[in-house]
Amino acid sequence: MRTLYPPIEPDEIGFLPVGDGQELYWETSGNPAGKPVVFLHGGPGAGTNPAHRRLFDPARYRIVLFDQRGCGLSLPHVSRSVEHLAANTTWHLVNDIEKLRVHLGIERWQVFGGSWGSALGLAYAETHPDRVTELVLRGIFTLRKRELDWFYEGGAAEIVPELWQKFLAPVAHEERHHLIRAYHSLLSNPDPSIHGPAAVAWSTWEASTITLLPRADLIAAFAEPSYALAFARIENHYFVNEGWFDEGQLIANAGVLRDIPGAIVQGRYDLCTPAVTAYDLHRAWPEASFTVVPDAGHSFDEPGTLDALIEATDRFAQ
Repeated sequence: MRTLYPPIEPDEIGFLPVGDGQELYWETSGNPAGKPVVFLHGGPGAGTNPAHRRLFDPARYRIVLFDQRGCGLSLPHVSRSVEHLAANTTWHLVNDIEKLRVHLGIERWQVFGGSWGSALGLAYAETHPDRVTELVLRGIFTLRKRELDWFYEGGAAEIVPELWQKFLAPVAHEERHHLIRAYHSLLSNPDPSIHGPAAVAWSTWEASTITLLPRADLIAAFAEPSYALAFARIENHYFVNEGWFDEGQLIANAGVLRDIPGAIVQGRYDLCTPAVTAYDLHRAWPEASFTVVPDAGHSFDEPGTLDALIEATDRFAQ
């Protein structure tokens, strides 16, 4: 069973101005002469962390991490203002990835994304297929209406009803017919006594459901107020706008990926992004390997999922 590579530190960090008053935090680690790979974090709004570097063999990869607009170490941080959310869309992020590639002098790179990062990876690869050497995707999420309804409008409540009640708590009873919109109003409210509890409820709903077994440390990290506020505001902003995708767009356009080597990794018991979406992508893109991990949820660091992901990055490093 493969595990994370040993901890490493970045060899280079910086902030890249990408327009609209935004600066992206980026870093590189591993082998400066190695195979380039860019890691696309989830959420949107989750940011990167040092464990993400460890998915790649540092002797063979030049590892690029960056925090997407408004979160992590990127500036300005959405926890402080919603002013810049209008300039934070999927297509802004796709353009940001290209600007970062050019800035780092990389001709083509492997793209690795999980959860929201899988949606962003698909959007980027379908827009710039000539820039992608391989595509490694985990916990597939494409923002179709059925996917959003499942997790944010009551489908998953059938599995974890006691957690769902905590998610409902900030929302007035008369507003519960469309929870994504109701949360949009709460999270946009300038009053911290309104947007603060709503952000923590939104963020901890996700943290409580992304692992096969509950992890108190993860739930506590997601409940940290400034993290929760940026995470919840950015996610909700994307979901209320359906990712700026046509319905089913990412899977419908998967034929563009036919010549890109790929790997799809999915936890069987993923409550956040159920396996049907990964299977739909597999059918639309059969050239990619398809691994369903029988004893995993959504999180990247569950043992079987981690083994499958590192098998893929090791295989593509050659």
